[in-house]
Amino acid sequence: MSENIDGINENRHEERHRKMGIKIAYYRKKKRLSQEELAEKTNVGRGHISAIEASNMYRNVSLNTLYDIADVLEVPITCLFDFEGNN
Repeated sequence: MSENIDGINENRHEERHRKMGIKIAYYRKKKRLSQEELAEKTNVGRGHISAIEASNMYRNVSLNTLYDIADVLEVPITCLFDFEGNN
């Protein structure tokens, strides 16, 4: 496990990030948007969207970017954080 200078595990939320990326990919595909189209609509790079959605990559995402993604996908932001499958 990777730790920062304060001894905090930097990857402690890795599984949550992975699940969130899967949710984003699901809702993006449901809206029939490509990663490039979502990137353009949220004003981020396609590579960033790809990294967010990739289950094997750990990518920090700003809350503003998540709000933008949720707005474009027309889902409440809470859907992106529902890891129990309720949404």
